[in-house]
Amino acid sequence: MRLAARMRREIAEGTLAPGMPTPSITTLSQQYGHARQTCAKALRTLEDEGLLTRIPGLGYYVTGTADAGSAAKP
Repeated sequence: MRLAARMRREIAEGTLAPGMPTPSITTLSQQYGHARQTCAKALRTLEDEGLLTRIPGLGYYVTGTADAGSAAKP
């Protein structure tokens, strides 16, 4: 998934630092031209990797680094 890879790279580079909110699904969809479903799937993928945490009603927040996320993958 290109969007997940792009966000993973932004987390690794510090553009998206721990504690920062990610853009909303709507914003990601408009910014990158992907369907909202695709954007939601990318965020869920990064959440599964331990890079993001979803806070209901607030959105997704960066919780880790790309190095930590790749180490957490089985």
